[in-house]
Amino acid sequence: MKRIGIAGFGTIGRVVARHIENSDLPLALAAVSAGDRTRAEAAMAQLARPVPVVDTAELVALSDVIVDSAPTAAFRDIAEATLCAGKTLVTVSGAALMQWPGAAGFARDHGGRIILATGALLGIDAVRAAAIGSIHSVTMVTRKPVKSLIKADHVVRNGIDLTEIDEPLKIFEGSAREGAIAFPANVNVAAALGLAGTGPDQTRLEIWADPALTRNTHRIIVDSDSARFELAIENIPTDENPGTGRITAQSIVAALHDLVSPIRIGT
Repeated sequence: MKRIGIAGFGTIGRVVARHIENSDLPLALAAVSAGDRTRAEAAMAQLARPVPVVDTAELVALSDVIVDSAPTAAFRDIAEATLCAGKTLVTVSGAALMQWPGAAGFARDHGGRIILATGALLGIDAVRAAAIGSIHSVTMVTRKPVKSLIKADHVVRNGIDLTEIDEPLKIFEGSAREGAIAFPANVNVAAALGLAGTGPDQTRLEIWADPALTRNTHRIIVDSDSARFELAIENIPTDENPGTGRITAQSIVAALHDLVSPIRIGT
């Protein structure tokens, strides 16, 4: 039985907890941690089998696997605590991971492991396979509803007014690494693409605010010596947070299933 701890008990964490509770696989929710403990305890009371709300150190001690669904700013602290204990971290914070170049070495030195869940990035198997050979170019165009981007750091910092736009507006163009710095909470898909493929500095990214959209959309074009392919996905946003797609939490659950399932589909 794998004991799962969840760091961050917001939109994603609560969905993951419910899936674990209803799973017939050998997974058990051990504990959660949260910045707002009172709010987390109120949400925990809605589960059929509530678990303790604890601090990060105790969460790691009680768990075999830590799911990171906390704000991006908390990623490093959670990751280091988990890896120092030689345990596994499952995260969707691709942007934060990409900005920690020593992550692989840190995990290796402590006997830990990081799993980046990428449910919102379809075709990841093909991208990874293409990277075994030579990838000539990778381009990703992200289009999101205005409400998904209006509070983004880059938008606020640069005084970009999205409230009155009536047609698509390109608000960023650059590399996936530059995008992760400009939009630390909005480009985890692009960061994962960069890490899986030709590298974050060679992965080109455009971000558009589109008032006609109701879903977060990504279009990816990969050209390599083994294949050329295009991928497109429309993610349905969660009701609680329009910047987070419903498939994100399900991606974490799928990664947890892979840890205990006798058959794994995909690389």
